[in-house]
Amino acid sequence: MIFAQQPPVKVNVLNVCTPSTDEQKELSSALAKVPAKLTFANDFEVARGHSTLDPSTPIPGMQPMPAGTTSSADWVRVRREFPESAPFTNAQYSFSVDSKNMVETLVLRVREPKDLMQISIEDSASTVASPAAMLTSNTPVSRIKLERFGKPSVVLARCSGSEGPATDQTAYAPLFQAASSIMNRYRDALGVRRMVPQELARMAAGSAAKSSSTTKKSP
Repeated sequence: MIFAQQPPVKVNVLNVCTPSTDEQKELSSALAKVPAKLTFANDFEVARGHSTLDPSTPIPGMQPMPAGTTSSADWVRVRREFPESAPFTNAQYSFSVDSKNMVETLVLRVREPKDLMQISIEDSASTVASPAAMLTSNTPVSRIKLERFGKPSVVLARCSGSEGPATDQTAYAPLFQAASSIMNRYRDALGVRRMVPQELARMAAGSAAKSSSTTKKSP
């Protein structure tokens, strides 16, 4: 009996705590491409919503949910288009908040992707603070990700050492600082410091009104 030989499975393991020297150079080069002066086109999008989280899908910045549990999050998304002369097509900012965490993400998509496709910058905080407080305090970036065409992603994340020995990430401080500076500029340019708390408040008010209406209709 002849068995068909299965093709080998290639698994790429990302070293997010201590990227290599070449990966550090790629991260630095990508962050340097983000324009210091922000100019947007007229097209834009603002959206908000409430979503049930899938426990089987890990979300960066959030602790994994125990099996059999469910959770939900409110979110606000803002997208602005860049002029055709810009190296990026658009900037998409999102802010999500559940019962335990708040996660802020900025994604910049490259206009003519050859190697680099998009840059993703993220930070997170506990919901002990309010969204307005998080946005006002300029929370430092905790994760940087480069999506590359036909290659594994390059990721740098803050590693606390909670599950093992602490990792010395002193060498990556300039990268985190550069990414945090970019996030701060976009918070201002997109107007999210005021917009996000306002949109979340509208959702909370709508949910409260709906709950009150349902209670009144009950016999």
